[in-house]
Amino acid sequence: MPPDLPHVPLLNDVEPHRASADAAATSAITLRMRAVHRTAADLRRGTPVLLDGMVVLAAETAGAQGLADLAALQAGPPVLLLSPVRAAALLRRPVEPAAAAVAFRTGALSDAGILLGLADPTADQLLHDPLDRMPLPAHAAEGLALAKIARLLPAVLMAPLQAKGEMLARARNLLSVSAADIRAYPASEATHLVRVAEAHVPLEDAPDSRVVAFRAPDGGIEHLAILVGQPEHADTPPLARLHSECFTGDLLGSLRCDCGPQLRGALKRMGEDGTGVLLYLAQEGRGIGLASKLRAYALQDRGLDTVDANRALGWNADERNFMVAATMLQQLGIGTVRLLTNNPDKLAALAACGITIAGREPLVMPPNGVNDHYLATKTRRFGHLPE
Repeated sequence: MPPDLPHVPLLNDVEPHRASADAAATSAITLRMRAVHRTAADLRRGTPVLLDGMVVLAAETAGAQGLADLAALQAGPPVLLLSPVRAAALLRRPVEPAAAAVAFRTGALSDAGILLGLADPTADQLLHDPLDRMPLPAHAAEGLALAKIARLLPAVLMAPLQAKGEMLARARNLLSVSAADIRAYPASEATHLVRVAEAHVPLEDAPDSRVVAFRAPDGGIEHLAILVGQPEHADTPPLARLHSECFTGDLLGSLRCDCGPQLRGALKRMGEDGTGVLLYLAQEGRGIGLASKLRAYALQDRGLDTVDANRALGWNADERNFMVAATMLQQLGIGTVRLLTNNPDKLAALAACGITIAGREPLVMPPNGVNDHYLATKTRRFGHLPE
């Protein structure tokens, strides 16, 4: 009898196994993203969540029930975590800017109103108890990052979980998340976007237009691509614009920014060119969310510019993730673009994510008498190109 020969996998033997492995990997990523999304949603509700042996509660939404749950779960007094910039404002002196967070303890941390005032510089809350600096607890950076993912002010209460904390948390239906999943969330959310809907939507300045919706597997907010003509089949690199949603400027016609005129100007340019793609990114207020953007406006009315207002709230000057835009372009089959922008950071970010930039097209809007300082700040502090 002939000897047994080693089995050589055929293509149709290999592909199902590979597809199964890919599906399993995608499913695992989806589950981890879902855990982050659900715990972030609970923070928005004022409910504490577990984070690798710690219990976390958002300062902005903490109420009587959330504080009671925290007290029942904690192994010791909680600390308040703030960003270094917000901490410096409260202390009225500089703190180490490279720190991931700054931890405080005060006797007032059981008062929801005082907590909100510590987190929100627009609340005008006076603090009568002293703020004592404390060592950073484990996973402090991830605790603040989870609040940012929830689009809440980056200020949280954290305490170590007591020995029976897991059991007590289950009895209260509290959710848990890992620090590793929080760290991985921004990249996972951006790189796993999928197309979920598409329709022909004629626009005033670009009648031949389609809108394509993209969504991450955790069910987050949709990002939109507005395709003018057939940019995915263009013979030359199409015009492209990364436009962060702006409720006040795009929908209400606010004079505080130039977002509305830039949106309509970009679509008009693409209509005249015959082709183009505008990515309408769900990253309001450079990624800080609408509520925080309104707070930033209130701080600007007190004399801060747009950069310092964001920082006073505990955010970075720009929290956007442009990997989202690169993933959308790749899914649309558009690998090379002429970018319609004045922002050099967008050029660098798209190029770093694998999109070829064939050229830059300026999109400069004149000041309107209200936004003059805002436009000057974008040039002076963000390095926006004047033309």
